[in-house]
Amino acid sequence: MATVIYHLPDGSSQSVEVPVGQSVMDGSVRNNLPGIVAECGGSCSCATCHVLLSSTANALFDPPTDEEAELVEFLEGATPESRLSCQLIVGGDADEIHVEVLDSDV
Repeated sequence: MATVIYHLPDGSSQSVEVPVGQSVMDGSVRNNLPGIVAECGGSCSCATCHVLLSSTANALFDPPTDEEAELVEFLEGATPESRLSCQLIVGGDADEIHVEVLDSDV
């Protein structure tokens, strides 16, 4: 289990324990955190779970698939730190993961 610290659009932070094998998106949705809409339920088809990861946090996850990279490429405000939280599966080597949740109204 890893502690995922969601840095929310309003400037607050929320820590959630996310089991190994579940996604960063799952942790947010199951705890009703704002910002990660997850319209497609985690099937990597809508990009409404866009988050930003530091390079340190990004190293804890598999690289983006071509499908994820293509969706991110067309997001307004995408940066090199952009990832889809539905594709960020928590592994056993992660103790603490920081993610920046973007404002879903942008």
